[in-house]
Amino acid sequence: MKLFKPLTIKNMTLKNRLVMPPMCMYSAINQDGMVTPFHIAHYTARAIGQVGLIIVEATGVTPQGRISNECLGLYDDDQIAGMQQVVDNVHYAGSKVALQLNHAGRKSQTDTFPHLAPSAVCYNHYAVNYDEMTQAQINEVVEAFAQAARRADEAGFDGLEIHAAHGYLIHQFLSPLANQRSDAYGQDRSLFLNQVVDAVHSVWPREKPLWLRISATDWLEGSVAVPDWCGFINGLKGKIDMVHVSSGALQKADVHVYPGYMLPLAQGIQAGTGLPTISVGLLSDEQLIINALEDDRCTLVALGRELLRSPNKLCELAAQYGRMDLVTKAYERAYLEK
Repeated sequence: MKLFKPLTIKNMTLKNRLVMPPMCMYSAINQDGMVTPFHIAHYTARAIGQVGLIIVEATGVTPQGRISNECLGLYDDDQIAGMQQVVDNVHYAGSKVALQLNHAGRKSQTDTFPHLAPSAVCYNHYAVNYDEMTQAQINEVVEAFAQAARRADEAGFDGLEIHAAHGYLIHQFLSPLANQRSDAYGQDRSLFLNQVVDAVHSVWPREKPLWLRISATDWLEGSVAVPDWCGFINGLKGKIDMVHVSSGALQKADVHVYPGYMLPLAQGIQAGTGLPTISVGLLSDEQLIINALEDDRCTLVALGRELLRSPNKLCELAAQYGRMDLVTKAYERAYLEK
């Protein structure tokens, strides 16, 4: 069964195909972007539960690049030590761990200003409190991604994910609904993405995997969709190693949600790029998980809310399918009849 089979991407070997996707915990309680004991316990618990790959939540590359005041950041060398504690604890429990780097752009709710956006275009019903980014501001953010990637490597992360989804800054540049610039960044909406990837690629070790989180569709007329993304990604060949496929959140949209509703998106990206994919989207049903992997609709499955509810999901599935050898040793008695 593929769920329990290892997978190697560059020098990162995952012991199974289950992923914990990045989910904001809003728990940097001192509003300084620093790791707290909560983060260490939270991520280590899923590693003890045998999750193959754990992706740490959206981490701001600048103070205003955080989604909220309580989100993690990696814009200061003083933040490396806390991240290293997370890495060391996850490694101790036997899992691999990656970090998602992000700039929230116009969706930032921090008290740190100025908030940034490619264009002064309204996001849903919120007031426009940002101007079109200057070239200097663009350059600063690109460099901030590179410096955060350097810090992530120093902290020991096994992989790195660039957040280009969910309506955050990179996604804003990609969509004509958010990017209405008349300069080079408007003429080639993938330019900012390419510059960020190039900057990160220049400092991130070649032997470690680097990948993107994308919104393969915005569920909106006139915005980006799977064919656009295949073009963007194919332009980055040799620089990224995988695609984490999500959808939406550029702005409000009507979405028909059902278990596995994003699997066709992952399948389309995989077919159009030839890269391995992580799929998400209400995949808690065990048969859906197994079928998605066995039918090669994706390479890895990510369970978000399900892993918040059930940190030991992999152990449960392993015991159910006769693989007690994969159950955390200390927890074996929980899966035995007597």
